[in-house]
Amino acid sequence: MSTDYQQARAALGIRLRELRLSRPGGRLTGQQLAQRLDWPGSKVSKLENGRQTATPADLRSWADATEQPGAYAELAARLAGFESHIRSWRRALANGFKPLHEGLSAEIDRTSQMWIWEESVVPGLLQTPDYARHVIQRYSELLGGARDIEDAVRSRARRQEWLYRPGRKLHVLIWEAALRSLICPPSVLVSQLDRLTGVIGMDTVELGIVPFTASVKIVPANGFWVLDDRLVVAEDWHAELWLDDSDNVALYTKVWKTLRGSAVHGAEAHNVINAARRALNTP
Repeated sequence: MSTDYQQARAALGIRLRELRLSRPGGRLTGQQLAQRLDWPGSKVSKLENGRQTATPADLRSWADATEQPGAYAELAARLAGFESHIRSWRRALANGFKPLHEGLSAEIDRTSQMWIWEESVVPGLLQTPDYARHVIQRYSELLGGARDIEDAVRSRARRQEWLYRPGRKLHVLIWEAALRSLICPPSVLVSQLDRLTGVIGMDTVELGIVPFTASVKIVPANGFWVLDDRLVVAEDWHAELWLDDSDNVALYTKVWKTLRGSAVHGAEAHNVINAARRALNTP
């Protein structure tokens, strides 16, 4: 998380502590407040010290338990201001691609399971270096500023070591459009499709393809990653969004499961990939 995000969460924690200490009926200790709310004592400490993001229900309960229900509107407004953490691409890329990649890699390193949906590009964890180079180059041309493309390619390649660590599992869904999009030369895409074919059957990867011909229950758009049950990373043209509130994590998980209902796996996924490869008319 960025410094801005951490500071906002810490500021909310300070305000929560003020409410606990200024209770009209007398200040409460953290343990007394936890007992009133039937919470673990550690939860009060984590919220006050900015180590956990409160939910709206947490804030309502806190305001009521400290006998200051009128404070809820202020608390909720504070939460709404930072529960969707937006990382502007232009600002983030001011220091190059490498720090941007390393920030996400740190989150991935402490993740056991990921659920990924990509509608127009092969996910980074499954990209070949040549394919990754072309994708990163396109973003550099669009957004400007970053020239450390080779560092970014190497960083993305190192991130893929996650797939070979014990206890990891990648659940990935790709729309067929990503298999056919010529963001790179046809020869590079052929190698990338061969790479996808190779991961089918890996113990650590569940690969699903949503064919063009599949009936879908939701618009297949907006790529995103769900890391364990704690964080969503979603991309837009102007920014990357990091969402760690439980409601958004649950929503994106529901979207992923809905899309999975339209996906094919195993031999059927292999057939869709091979059809895209044949359409390239390369050896």
